[in-house]
Amino acid sequence: MAGALALFSLVLRLFALQAGGADGDGDGDVSSALTACLAAAGVRNVTARDSPAYDAALRVSIQNLRFAGTGVPKPAAVIVPASLGDLRAAVRCARAAGLVVRLRSGGHSYEGLSYTTADRSAFAVVDLAALDRVLVDTSTGGAATAWVQSGATLGQVYHAVAASSPSLAFSAGSCPTVGSGGHIAGGGFGLLSRKHGLAGDNVVDAVLVDAGGRVLDRAAMGEDVFWAIRGGGGGAWGAVYAWKLRLSPVPERVTAFVVNRPGSVEAVARLVSTWQRVAPLLPDEFYVSAFVGAGLPELNRTGISVTFKGLYLGPSNEALEILAARFPEIGLSDLNPREMSWIESVVFFSGLPKGSSVSDLTDRVLHKKNYFKAKSDYARRPMAVDQLIRAVELLSEQPKAYVILDPYGGAMDRFGPGDLPFPHRKGNIHGIQYLIEWTADEDGHKDEYMDWLCRFYDFMGAYVPKNPRTAYINYMDLDLGTNRWSDRQSNSINKSPNPEVEAARVWGERYFLGNYDRLVRAKTMIDPDNVFRNAQSIPPLGGPGMTRSPGGISPKVTSNGNTYES
Repeated sequence: MAGALALFSLVLRLFALQAGGADGDGDGDVSSALTACLAAAGVRNVTARDSPAYDAALRVSIQNLRFAGTGVPKPAAVIVPASLGDLRAAVRCARAAGLVVRLRSGGHSYEGLSYTTADRSAFAVVDLAALDRVLVDTSTGGAATAWVQSGATLGQVYHAVAASSPSLAFSAGSCPTVGSGGHIAGGGFGLLSRKHGLAGDNVVDAVLVDAGGRVLDRAAMGEDVFWAIRGGGGGAWGAVYAWKLRLSPVPERVTAFVVNRPGSVEAVARLVSTWQRVAPLLPDEFYVSAFVGAGLPELNRTGISVTFKGLYLGPSNEALEILAARFPEIGLSDLNPREMSWIESVVFFSGLPKGSSVSDLTDRVLHKKNYFKAKSDYARRPMAVDQLIRAVELLSEQPKAYVILDPYGGAMDRFGPGDLPFPHRKGNIHGIQYLIEWTADEDGHKDEYMDWLCRFYDFMGAYVPKNPRTAYINYMDLDLGTNRWSDRQSNSINKSPNPEVEAARVWGERYFLGNYDRLVRAKTMIDPDNVFRNAQSIPPLGGPGMTRSPGGISPKVTSNGNTYES
């Protein structure tokens, strides 16, 4: 925790001289009321708009540069709580000032919703970077667990878990700078999910600060809310201070490989066609993804190709035997599978520079940022080869774009669609992520790039499930629809007693399918005044209003021998 707070303060000092003005409405009175409340509560790390360090405080965790420029709505202040007491005070003071609370654990929101707004609501960013402790417990007779504060990055979590035991892991995503809080809140798919499920499947308890500043564990928040926070989207339910995670066993040696296969459009399409039929049916221990594009960023090359990334929880000879029997088309002669520890495989797939070490996983700064737009789908059946040829042909024409195909099956087939808010389980053969990236020099063409991605997404619509067409909340896409808290909806929607709920159903059922209504009920229980909200947060029954009165506060709560208090 101290290290993250020191890093945050250092970044502020380094960039303070470069700080510029902030865009947004004149909210000096609100900022003054907020900072006065926080000062009275003893919260020291607060950067208001009139501070020369404001721009640096805001930018330090902006990971999509689309939302770093002028004209983007900015918060009244950035608050960096260093304790549970600070976090409670941040929530209570923001609410007392009439501000919406934006929670930022790593800043990787695809649409920037952890640090900006789409509807011009006055808001404060509560940045959890200093809440980054990871406490691993291997002493119990049952499964090993870890308490993880929401500001810890996935890299910090993995580093701490592996330091406790080389045969323990946590099932979550591959990018080490992603904040654990936001990732788990969306479900959290990763390279171990075919064996051990989502990150959210492995949460056994949590400590939540609600809109009234109360501290609630699993028993106190209730099972509906505990269910909702493990896949219902980040920043919508309250501020999760910490998660209790169940850790998973892994072999002391695993096998990893990355192999790029360039070729003609037809050759690449046929390889992807084979992958669609093989990867979801491999043993649970085997994860093989496919990246398809004409200018894949990490390869620094042009020309259409498919890159396969494979992790096998076992020795390389077993991995090769399985591929020889199931997927010889991948090409085995130059596959070059490498045996390593699980934590070394995390570094291998992390996207960190070549030569990075395990210790580099604790660096929470994303050193290579860019501008990007993303969309997502789920596939329930393989595309025909001629359809894939056309899709690959389109990708070959736009080197800024690429597609990531993540295999499902395995353990993902053994969880029901209602076990978590994340419903994309049995019957889905793989996920699809569409991305297009560009640099600052190319930002003048951003509309052209995003239009291209939308057209490709529309083309793919004929080959994926519809009614509704599904998507992954952690790949947030505002094109699917947004909440309009300040506007009444159309006349047809206004006939409903809950117009905001019905309007949000348009995008909500695409992320959550039949789980949407249960999420609405959970939201109504935990945050009826909608203090925690954004353009794609679940709305409560009864309207979009927010009161300023923070309500009652619980002084402390004890969970499994752990007492949390200010």
